[in-house]
Amino acid sequence: MRAAVFQGEKEPIQIEEVDRPSFGPDDVLVETEACGVCRSDWHAWQGDWDWVGVSPKQGQVFGHEPAGTVIEVGENVDSVSEGDRIAAPFNTSGGTCRFCRDGRGNICERLVPLGFMSFAPGAFAEQFPLRNADVNAVQIPDGIDPVDIAGLGCRFATAFHALVHQADITPGDWLAIHGCGGVGLSAIHIAEALGANVIAVDITDDKLDRAVAMGADRTVNVSEVEDVPQAVKKHTEGSRGCDVSVDALGVADTCQNSINSLDKAGQHIQIGLTTQEEEGWVELPIDNMIYGEREFITSFGMPPNRYDEILRMMEEGKIDPGKIVSETISLDDVPEVIQSLGDYGTAGIPVCNEF
Repeated sequence: MRAAVFQGEKEPIQIEEVDRPSFGPDDVLVETEACGVCRSDWHAWQGDWDWVGVSPKQGQVFGHEPAGTVIEVGENVDSVSEGDRIAAPFNTSGGTCRFCRDGRGNICERLVPLGFMSFAPGAFAEQFPLRNADVNAVQIPDGIDPVDIAGLGCRFATAFHALVHQADITPGDWLAIHGCGGVGLSAIHIAEALGANVIAVDITDDKLDRAVAMGADRTVNVSEVEDVPQAVKKHTEGSRGCDVSVDALGVADTCQNSINSLDKAGQHIQIGLTTQEEEGWVELPIDNMIYGEREFITSFGMPPNRYDEILRMMEEGKIDPGKIVSETISLDDVPEVIQSLGDYGTAGIPVCNEF
């Protein structure tokens, strides 16, 4: 079968013929219908994240935002059948550890990131295996386009988990989103559905225009202001600052700007993962956070048992991950699109739906 294959750090990804993936008795084999192209693919291609143990080897098949149809089922699988249409979380869980038992499978002790480990080949391929299908397979309701599910991917699901489960947002709250890529636009769309007043922050007008189309009420162009936090605060009632602020990019400036945009008792939500520049370390204004009891909260993926919340909202038209999709591409386009994500030129989520 054809797949997009990693050749080494910063080396061009190649489309190659590879063996059909194997799968175990607890797993399923899925024919890929769509898979989002994510900045996390770019991070891994760059060689980022070796400081947290993610270091893909040559021959790895990327792709961690899939939707597809089950074509073979392991003998121990009970909840999934051939012909079922499914999605999968990017951070697949084992289902038995203390976190999984507590409904927090997204931080499973035996977590395996789909598409970044040799024993978990990804979905930039005609077929991909899904481990522990009874835990990780997310049934797609009839009538939902697989491209929309790929738009759900890791970015929309992570943003949903961040705002719905991790943050304390009530209608009318002021919420800033720093970085309007795929996860930032997802957060804007979700925040609008929650009734928040949304301030979008980015360095380019085209992304800010897309943010307004997704529901942002105010915008701040970083390239046009000297003090980003103060520019954000001016949009809030009494210039007091935000109730919640999100770093959706993961560089030091966006993290610090997000924290400094907060009102007292505000919540900073860290979604963006860092680059080689930070290697996981960012200086924080600790005293300012303490004096105002400002919180630092994180979000990583979403528990697979809670995806039904998103799907129900999709079915009722409350949210639409497909609105974040910027373009559909073929498997042959995937290497170039991954490489281009380092230029921050993509407004939205590219989705591969031709294999």
